[in-house]
Amino acid sequence: MQKYSVFSLIKNAFKGHKDWEVAWKDPTPKAEYDVVIIGGGGHGLATAYYLAKVHNVTNVAIIEKGWIGGGNVGRNTTIVRSNYMHDENGLFSEFGMDLWRSMSQELNFNVMFSPRGIINLAHSDAQMNVYSRRGNSMKLNGIDAVLLGREEVRKLIPMADFSDNVRFPIFGGLMQPSAGTARHDGVAWGYARQADSMGVDIIQHCEVTGFDVDNGKIKGIQTTRGNIKAKKVGLCVAGSTNILAEMLNMRLPVETHLLQACVSEPIKPILDHVVTFGAGHFYVSQSDKGEMVMGGDLDGYNSYAQRGNLPTLQHVLTEGIAMLPFLSKLKMLRTWGGIMDMSMDGSPIIDKTHIEGLYLNCGWCYGGFKATPASGWTFAHTIAKDRPHKLNEGYSLNRFSTGHLIDEKGLGTKTWIS
Repeated sequence: MQKYSVFSLIKNAFKGHKDWEVAWKDPTPKAEYDVVIIGGGGHGLATAYYLAKVHNVTNVAIIEKGWIGGGNVGRNTTIVRSNYMHDENGLFSEFGMDLWRSMSQELNFNVMFSPRGIINLAHSDAQMNVYSRRGNSMKLNGIDAVLLGREEVRKLIPMADFSDNVRFPIFGGLMQPSAGTARHDGVAWGYARQADSMGVDIIQHCEVTGFDVDNGKIKGIQTTRGNIKAKKVGLCVAGSTNILAEMLNMRLPVETHLLQACVSEPIKPILDHVVTFGAGHFYVSQSDKGEMVMGGDLDGYNSYAQRGNLPTLQHVLTEGIAMLPFLSKLKMLRTWGGIMDMSMDGSPIIDKTHIEGLYLNCGWCYGGFKATPASGWTFAHTIAKDRPHKLNEGYSLNRFSTGHLIDEKGLGTKTWIS
């Protein structure tokens, strides 16, 4: 891989980047691949990378209907964490945290991982008891957790509303010190560049229009750039999962919803941590540029549009101001939306399907970005070995039929009627 000196970078900048080497190629699709990954977001890119790096499967194509970085991997609030109570989610996410910690070195690309800590605020004694239980569960799984009292929280985020007449008084909180944020674009670019360097074909602006299935076995896919044969196919398309599932006559326990986020104008550094509002659904951190990065709940209706509406933003920001009053003085700089595939228990699905050679990765709800490396690692294993990794055994599709749910209160839709 070509490396640049400081002087060559400056020289190239003055030339308008005319001689800048492309980060990954734009190949013409081959007639056949060993594995086709549908979806060029973070999970799809990571899956292809680990297929090549860990399993030596390099005859792989990533099929992306848009462009790399244009989907949910570039439309999130960049939070990275593993503060889950249930074993399946906790162990899976903590494995991912280990991958996050070494990702910049692994990919030779600075993903700007910032382990600044996440604080979940509590506003009642009952909520403190729930956090105590979750923190103990985290510690049993080797995950760092600290239960904070009111005064400890005040020292960490003194700009929060600690007044006597506040509607939602702060009783304390639960902190995961090793959690934090990462640069979402950097993650996509890093995985894409490394996968490309190992022989993976990244095929952009190529939409899947159908599947070739014969006698219960996947044979290939149909796309706007022609038919492509494949021995194995992995679905990794987040909010568009049901669109592809319908082509395969599959009905899945996921719904597609819109999730908005926004950033404020930049201000001087004031917030060192990621903070969540325990009385509602609001979360905030401060970017390296000084912007307050904020997000909240779903828009509340099914949608495939990557845009939202003002009432939801008003609701989210009202919660933010209740927690951090200074936010009321800031102007919003920009907003965006991503389409989320919400599972019925708030936990993901990584599994084989009833169609031989077809694999499923979906249902990430609010936690898709933070799961990028662990999802890619385990999905690559599931595809290469044709069996789940021990970390995603609990993420089976049939748990919704057997009743073995992993209810982490994903705040998605609560019921699914077959």
